[in-house]
Amino acid sequence: MLRFIVRRLLQLIPILFGLSVLLFVWLRALPGGPARALLGERATAESIAAVTEQLGLNDTLLVQYGRFLQRLFQFDLGVSTQTGRPVTTEFFERFPGTVELTVAALAFAIVVGIPLGYLAARRHGGILDSASVMASLLGVTVPVFFLAYLLRFVFAVELGWLPGSGRQDVRIDGTHPTGFYVLDGLLTREFDASWDAALHLILPGLALGTIPLAIIVRITRASVLDVVNEDFVRTAESKGLASSTIRRRHILRNAMLPVSTTIGLQTGLLLSGAVLTETVFAFGGVGSFIKDAIQQRDYATLQGFILLLAMVFVLVNLLVDISYGLLDPRVRVR
Repeated sequence: MLRFIVRRLLQLIPILFGLSVLLFVWLRALPGGPARALLGERATAESIAAVTEQLGLNDTLLVQYGRFLQRLFQFDLGVSTQTGRPVTTEFFERFPGTVELTVAALAFAIVVGIPLGYLAARRHGGILDSASVMASLLGVTVPVFFLAYLLRFVFAVELGWLPGSGRQDVRIDGTHPTGFYVLDGLLTREFDASWDAALHLILPGLALGTIPLAIIVRITRASVLDVVNEDFVRTAESKGLASSTIRRRHILRNAMLPVSTTIGLQTGLLLSGAVLTETVFAFGGVGSFIKDAIQQRDYATLQGFILLLAMVFVLVNLLVDISYGLLDPRVRVR
């Protein structure tokens, strides 16, 4: 297993190197160059020249890329023009919020999606199967921002059951040693703050989790349908094994291989920043800050956040590969 993990880690090096090249080229390909893109449409020739000299954009591309890598290895991703603070500081302050929202969305999608997909497969052709397929199609096609606004309007504005914006009530002066508001409340025994932060996750978590839920239902259903017709399942049934044993050890374990890959990919996508959901609910995570960076031409933030989120996505996929190897030992020898 250790060799399998090391091999996967080595494969990440060219991926991250290629990503850094693409990011570097993207910045240099901005209309008018990075200096004009940074200063805006009304930039004067003198200001553009000053910024070009300050950023070293007069040097050759090879020299610029070498300097870019050097800063990257030093974890220096520049300074945000929105706040005047280091990009890494801004990222790690907001990333816990995105992680909490991702966990809430995935918990909803997994807890509901896997049982529903399994039951739909076991009742193939029945009412539950047809309803789950239709619901999954609806979940994929409904725009996230529309569902977010709808949930906020109904449950926060009209009914007033749940909070509709932010990560925590502004009247709660909670202590946040880790940045994970729910966890911080438990660690500091501020249980009211933890409960309030959990309530703030419900509506954005539901809105964000609908697409992963629909995908997990369909993948689980298809995977279970494939597995139940395999010879080893029929052999287990002919041996008289208990249905619970067949379901747990033969059907679900083998059916979870593609489902685990799907969950891993959805985790990486959600961690990349739920821009629309975070914007609708004014949720102070990575996605909303990226939206602000686009509007204010904060390209240092865009560059840093994209690179860091891509690294997170790659690491999540590594964990998916490892989990795949644990579920199916045959993968380790390929």
